[in-house]
Amino acid sequence: MPDPTYHRLGDHTEVFQIDYDPTLISYEDILNIFWVNHNPASRAWSRQYMAMILYHDQGQEQIARNSKEIVEKEQGTKVYTEIQPLDSFYLAEDYHQKYYLQNTDKLALEIKSYYPDIEDLTNSTVAARLNGIAGGYGDPQLLEKELDLYGLSTQIEEILQDVVYENPGRP
Repeated sequence: MPDPTYHRLGDHTEVFQIDYDPTLISYEDILNIFWVNHNPASRAWSRQYMAMILYHDQGQEQIARNSKEIVEKEQGTKVYTEIQPLDSFYLAEDYHQKYYLQNTDKLALEIKSYYPDIEDLTNSTVAARLNGIAGGYGDPQLLEKELDLYGLSTQIEEILQDVVYENPGRP
């Protein structure tokens, strides 16, 4: 169905698309992260939440299929993760964009002052990094290295540091 929404999803699956710099991380490395962060031997209980890899071209397809074969051999079980071509991609509704940032009151206020337009928030690499930190997926050393580059208030820096030190290395 065209233009799905969270409450009217139809035959769509919730996914995210990664924009990445292949000089910094390879597609294979991204797939390795994907495979260790879900149980590929588990069948999906709904189409909305199924595990899948969507590829953009034949090169990505081949790499994805090879990685699936490796996981099946290593685990000795059938892998139910689907691999399909990307036909279309719809952004989630505005209230789902950078969800943790928008739903952490103290962070949301300041972030909205930097990104009053939701499209700017959605497309911001810094907001993506901060959202991960707010969600408990931060790396303390990386945060310390990058924090000054974000241009945030001292209060927000302290909130982010509290979050990342409470959940270091969360998978």
